[in-house]
Amino acid sequence: MMTNTNLTVYRLGENAIVLDCSKLFPEFSKLNIQTRIWELAKQCSKSLEFQDIVPGMNNLTLFLHDTTQVTFWLSVIEKRWHSTTGLNVSGPTIEIPVLYGREYGPDLDAVARRHQLDTTEVIRRHSAPEYTVLFLGFQPGFPYLDGLDSRLTTPRLSTPRLSIPAGSVGIGGSQTGIYPADAPGGWQLIGRTNISLLTPDLPATPTLLAPGYKVRFTPVTSLEFTS
Repeated sequence: MMTNTNLTVYRLGENAIVLDCSKLFPEFSKLNIQTRIWELAKQCSKSLEFQDIVPGMNNLTLFLHDTTQVTFWLSVIEKRWHSTTGLNVSGPTIEIPVLYGREYGPDLDAVARRHQLDTTEVIRRHSAPEYTVLFLGFQPGFPYLDGLDSRLTTPRLSTPRLSIPAGSVGIGGSQTGIYPADAPGGWQLIGRTNISLLTPDLPATPTLLAPGYKVRFTPVTSLEFTS
């Protein structure tokens, strides 16, 4: 393992290395960190030495074909990080209608009480920003969105739910996201959308969102959901 005050680089298994940038925050914004990860991943994709390149939240994992090259990349990846400035990814803005509260957002009242706000103000603050998709993870198409009002930062549930409906909009810490499919999870659920985040009929773009895309939530009073 190699560390300085900000970055950590370590070996993962026999043929992978991880660049951990989590300690750069809050000196650098989450978006700046992520755009530099995208840039470094793009640079590495030009090399034939990697069998897989996986950008994550605040980290980049590189899987090498040849295990003898791991030591080399452990020694140079930090230097390559410092040469990045941030990849300018200008994605489209996707409008997501959200039905907030009631059975569609069972944690909305609890979030409001925690922050001493009324539910109308929580909805206003949640739907006001234009969010940026930092990366997709947890399940296919699940967007981790940057831009949540800091007043709405809320810890995950102490006991995760066994099943969360597809389209549920939740808050997990300082981020917000949308569940693309039914799944267990611990995010605080404040609403639901009927927009499908999975587009498997379009192989070139199997998810509605991608890193760099923008998202705006639009409060609505009714939506139709398929059972």
